[in-house]
Amino acid sequence: MSAEEKASKQQAVLVTGASSGFGEATASLLAQRGYRVFGTGRAPDRNRAWGYEMLPLDVRSDDSVRACVQGLMERTGRLDVLINNAGYELAGAVEETSISEARDQFETNFFGAARMVKAALPVMRKQKGGRILLVSSLAGLISVPFHGFYSASKHALEGYAEALRHEVKGFNISVSLIEPGFFRTNLARAARNSIETVSEYAGMRERALKAFVRAVQAGEDPGLVASLILTVVGSRSPRLRYRVGKDAKRLPRIKALVPEAAFEAGVRRNFHLDGQEGI
Repeated sequence: MSAEEKASKQQAVLVTGASSGFGEATASLLAQRGYRVFGTGRAPDRNRAWGYEMLPLDVRSDDSVRACVQGLMERTGRLDVLINNAGYELAGAVEETSISEARDQFETNFFGAARMVKAALPVMRKQKGGRILLVSSLAGLISVPFHGFYSASKHALEGYAEALRHEVKGFNISVSLIEPGFFRTNLARAARNSIETVSEYAGMRERALKAFVRAVQAGEDPGLVASLILTVVGSRSPRLRYRVGKDAKRLPRIKALVPEAAFEAGVRRNFHLDGQEGI
């Protein structure tokens, strides 16, 4: 066993949303590298061999979050790394989305992460150190048409993490954002659609959502995100932001360089908002 593996065995890692996608890939890789990993899911399959321990968790519930962290502490007595990954995609025009649906999106994607951090920080402060990673998105940097509230929840996570990093740095706690682009996960397949539809948006919505699904299907392997997270967890001085995936690295640079109108026109072309073919 290497020195790295021996050190990792002493660290307890909690990964939310570990039943599929980035969370599953990350939990599996960290467990393989010797970390003691606890994944979470709303109703984890007890008959499945996960390769890591699974705990029930609904990030929308204060009681569920407290019970999850308490259960982990009873098993390990410490929490070294929190990876906030739980989330889902809400699709639909902003006008078509009810405030209730928008609130549900934020309860999982934003407030769910905030609940986990609030529960983890007293533990990490007491042990004088820890790592907090929040899985954001390219949509937290560049808003996606017909995913307005999903994009808003990720933008909120970006601002929250930046402030949090300043506040906890003095306690030897690091905060990092993982910003994936399009990857082959079940994000689009598991998406929720706004219940209300407005006929005037029908053509644009259909074209934009099809373009989004195609981008996900053509995306990169989620294992790249897991490998990046492994690197961040093992880093001596983690940065605030890590972009992963070709589009996540390329598109924000383009946005910063080209005139606003030109970038906007490119977004409209790629999502076929005006009925044009994408480039």
